[in-house]
Amino acid sequence: MTRTALVTGGGSGIGAAVARRLAGDGLRVVVADRDEAAAGAVAEEVGGETWVVDLADTAALEDLRLECDVLVNNAGVQRVAPIEEFDPADFRLIQRLMLESPFLLVRAALPYMYANGWGRVVNISSAHGLRASEFKVAYVAAKHGMEGLSKVTALEGAPHGVTSNCVNPGYVRTPLVEKQVADQARTHGIPEDEVVEKIMLTRAAVKRLVEPEEVAGLVSYLASDAAAMVTGTSYTIDGGWTAQ
Repeated sequence: MTRTALVTGGGSGIGAAVARRLAGDGLRVVVADRDEAAAGAVAEEVGGETWVVDLADTAALEDLRLECDVLVNNAGVQRVAPIEEFDPADFRLIQRLMLESPFLLVRAALPYMYANGWGRVVNISSAHGLRASEFKVAYVAAKHGMEGLSKVTALEGAPHGVTSNCVNPGYVRTPLVEKQVADQARTHGIPEDEVVEKIMLTRAAVKRLVEPEEVAGLVSYLASDAAAMVTGTSYTIDGGWTAQ
């Protein structure tokens, strides 16, 4: 029987790379994104399906039930500002999209996984799920929360054949990161062309951005039968950032 993977934020960046990789692994992929055109393009490319959804509208997810074998929680946004200037509405948006929504999707998917005695939850966290950086209070808080969500899911899912893990990339070459460059330059008072070297890669031993396909390769492993004993963990893919 062909397994089904649901990938949120699948219309671009990491999510699109994951959708392509899992489809290549033989899974049927559902590409979830609020951008209908982007989701449709990726779904058509991989022979999958689309789910056009605004995951920040968490009230609409409370009665959801999902039939998927692999759930990849990837959707996210970023806002960069000092705490005293951080818009409370942006803080709440990020918590809804990047913590409350993953909880509701896990909640919706577990009954199906439990019934089948097999499931994989892969949460795309971040090095910021393990370390903090200035000016990213909402993102860091949400990713730290995702780490806890993932570990509890691992403990509860273990008797049912369900694993749950986090993937923790450093800065990945995606539209989300590219949009941060101007904000980071303004906040830190440096030219945009210095942001990648002086801000994004300053803590990494390997001085380059992570490629989306590298993240997708790790997700592929965690979603496989070979990873049956891997659960409750956080896998860094950050060029040595968190080794310090």
